[in-house]
Amino acid sequence: MEHNKPAGSDAAEPISAVLKQNIEKIIHELGHSDDIILREIRIGKLGNIRAAIVYTDGLTGTQQLADFVMESLIMDMKNTELDQLVSFGQDVLNALKERALTVGGVKEITEFETLYTSLLSGDAILLFEGQSQGFAIGVRYWNQRSVTEPATETIVRGPRESFTESIRTNTALIRRKIKDRNLWLETRTIGRVTKTDVSIMYIHGIASNTVVDEVRKRLDRIDIDGILESGYIEELIQDERRSPFPTIYNTERPDVVAADLLEGRVAILVDGTPFVLTAPTTFIQFFQAAEDYYQRADISTFLRLLRYLSFYISLVGSSLYIAITTFHQEMIPTQLLISLAAQREGVPFPAIVEAFMMEIALEILREASIRMPRAVGQAVSILGTLVIGTAAVEAGMVSAAMVIVISITAISNFIFPAPNMSISVRLIRFPMLLLAASFGLFGIIIGYITLMFHLCSLRSFGVPYTSSLAPYNREDLKDTIFRLPRWRMRTRPHLLNQENETREQAPPSPKT
Repeated sequence: MEHNKPAGSDAAEPISAVLKQNIEKIIHELGHSDDIILREIRIGKLGNIRAAIVYTDGLTGTQQLADFVMESLIMDMKNTELDQLVSFGQDVLNALKERALTVGGVKEITEFETLYTSLLSGDAILLFEGQSQGFAIGVRYWNQRSVTEPATETIVRGPRESFTESIRTNTALIRRKIKDRNLWLETRTIGRVTKTDVSIMYIHGIASNTVVDEVRKRLDRIDIDGILESGYIEELIQDERRSPFPTIYNTERPDVVAADLLEGRVAILVDGTPFVLTAPTTFIQFFQAAEDYYQRADISTFLRLLRYLSFYISLVGSSLYIAITTFHQEMIPTQLLISLAAQREGVPFPAIVEAFMMEIALEILREASIRMPRAVGQAVSILGTLVIGTAAVEAGMVSAAMVIVISITAISNFIFPAPNMSISVRLIRFPMLLLAASFGLFGIIIGYITLMFHLCSLRSFGVPYTSSLAPYNREDLKDTIFRLPRWRMRTRPHLLNQENETREQAPPSPKT
């Protein structure tokens, strides 16, 4: 299925029956590019059938082309039927397709637009004299990164494989885990210039038809010149564009995508990136790690509670410190209050200025450590944090207590399994600091209420963002804040799947 063809007079121009004319047009349209290789050959026992093979160097497997196409056409094709036919017609094309072309994927092409797309995707194009159609032969091959351990979602126990930049490798990794005939795959081409392959994957009978149709509609509405990463797709099809919270989940782990598919979600794969999108998503999903389901329920529950605690610390840890030390000193024990007052005696700035200075310095160090070469990035980050923090305290610019609070807040931000949620929390932290400095604890409460209203108003492909807490669903609480034992998780999430909610028919007793 192809979409977003560029407008123009030759967008659907048919292939000519004159071979020389086709060759000249291809060479001219592709700007006489050096990586476009053209070879004219003759087929048949008498060699009276002229043909041409065109392919892109670097995207086409030349060894496969030589072994399974060139050799079959030139050396092995000795059938005299090709030369005895009065007219060179469709019968000969069928004979070539069925007897000479021994590769797996061969499709007929009749338009130049399809020819260019196949050629620049790595297929070899076979054209004939006297025929207004040709073949696109699937001999794609290029160097690619092998399957390695995930870089952003590390775990202690579980699979160690991650997606790559090849969409076909990624679909194969998912099919290795879900060997079911109902796992369906649909591919379309998006991008007028890049013509990027974008696939949606779902389990028919488990995924909601309404959600699948909505994903199709949003992808088909995209009209852009290029798609280079799944982030393009995420930004173009997300529900709320002005919210700091992500409404589409992304991961580079095949086991996470397989688990999402089994719950009724839809996976969106983009060629050229190892990050796969899944939708619909909920707020709770960003606190669920893949490792939660590979360990015992009690351990997973403890770790999940730790993540929620870290979320609140990261969100309002520094805001609470500013609110209490500025407006509510009576809440601090006397000895601690005296110690804090002594530390702040030589600091010329109010607490909010201290916090902003430390937060901005921390963000600069964090971004610098990511962009710097890997060999020195981590060392510079650690050294910069220690030196700046110590020097700032000794210079009297910030208090030691403020450095401790900001450090704990920053460390808590790294505990989230989903990096995009940690970025959202970092963005929200700054307005919370301003509310705390302006109105104290009352400002923090106002910020919390506003945040709750905003979260409850979000939707992800029609699914409430805060389900199953709001709207409340008692059955779905088994895998939200707590993770109950496997034999208690009999059903899939209710709002994600309205058709086939049963995950386990007859759960065994834990004592048997």
